[in-house]
Amino acid sequence: MGAGGCVAALWPFLASLSPSAQALALGAPVEADISKVAPGQQVTFVWRNQPVWVLNRTPKMLETLPKWDPRLSDPECKQNQQPAYCQNEHRSIKPQYLVMIGICTHLGCSPHLKAKFPDPTVQENWLGGYLCACHGSKYDLSGRVEKDQPAPLNMVVPPYRYKSDTVIQIGVDPSAEELKNLNAHAA
Repeated sequence: MGAGGCVAALWPFLASLSPSAQALALGAPVEADISKVAPGQQVTFVWRNQPVWVLNRTPKMLETLPKWDPRLSDPECKQNQQPAYCQNEHRSIKPQYLVMIGICTHLGCSPHLKAKFPDPTVQENWLGGYLCACHGSKYDLSGRVEKDQPAPLNMVVPPYRYKSDTVIQIGVDPSAEELKNLNAHAA
């Protein structure tokens, strides 16, 4: 009876050591249905209390990426701001879809998508990208930062995987087999 009393007394304490449902949800992966994201459109999902943007880039948008390279601080994405499987010019698993945390790497503001180009109101020879209204940092359509900006690094690409052609799971890395299959389809 004494042992049962000890267990009953300890149970609330032991249960309090488990993470709450809210804490689990903050770190849990998020599923994002991208089936209705039109070409050129960006939608926002929330993962770990951060905005995660999914941009459906058009072929014209993708064509601008190499033109940005001379302007960029880290065009080859050598800084660890994306998973290894997204360390490429388009910073994504599939070039069409950019998945990126929508927070400027300077002071945490949220840049605005300025996809139309040219746009001399943003910059002479603007090629389309992101503009941070707080301090003027400029990024290309892959979230790579322009040289000599207040922002020191490219924007962050979170871990993510394709659950299907139209659903991505943010917060989970793809398996080696999934990456192999994606690479085989791209070739």
